[in-house]
Amino acid sequence: MNYQPILDRIHAAIKPVLGEGKVASYIPELANVRADQFGMAVVDFAGNTYVAGDAQTRFSIQSISKLFALTLAFQREGDSLWSRVGREPSGNPFNSLVQLEREHGIPRNPFINAGALVVTDMLASRFVNAENALVDFMRKLSAVNDIGYNRKVAASERSTSSRNAAMAHFMKSFGNMNNKVGDVLDAYCRHCAIEMNCVELAKSACFLANGGVNPWSGETVIDA
Repeated sequence: MNYQPILDRIHAAIKPVLGEGKVASYIPELANVRADQFGMAVVDFAGNTYVAGDAQTRFSIQSISKLFALTLAFQREGDSLWSRVGREPSGNPFNSLVQLEREHGIPRNPFINAGALVVTDMLASRFVNAENALVDFMRKLSAVNDIGYNRKVAASERSTSSRNAAMAHFMKSFGNMNNKVGDVLDAYCRHCAIEMNCVELAKSACFLANGGVNPWSGETVIDA
């Protein structure tokens, strides 16, 4: 199927409102991103690529990294991972501390910040360098070898990570954080600062639609 006309129609429809949104400002470096930047990409298992807009422009993937960090941790931990982080919606903002005390330091799911910090802690226990482990994983999934993280974005995020630090220390008080909080925060901020473009992300996620198998290498990423 040729997806290009579909992407072109979507792009044409939203062009008049590009730039009207607001970029994230809670991380200073992200405030410098162009507000009118927009891209889409579709990649099929044959490697055909369909793009629109700024699909080849790299950006820090921020919370998209949580999916891939979870996958890498699940490869190593298996179902035991779910004893430290839940699989339910929180009903609260992504950076909320509200439920952690009531639920004894177990975050509701791996896609809120508290849960992602626990996942990062697992990676820090399994790998000598947790941030490099995820970068290497993204390179394998996308078949792109020059993916890395933006040091300025990582430093900017780390400098404003007081709430994440509070959550990590709180979870550590419940025994749900095994490594030094500072080390976990460093790795987490670098994960969020990994830079990729829409095409690279689309390629990286193909295993999810292919029975857990990376179509570019034939390797099983995760059991379906």
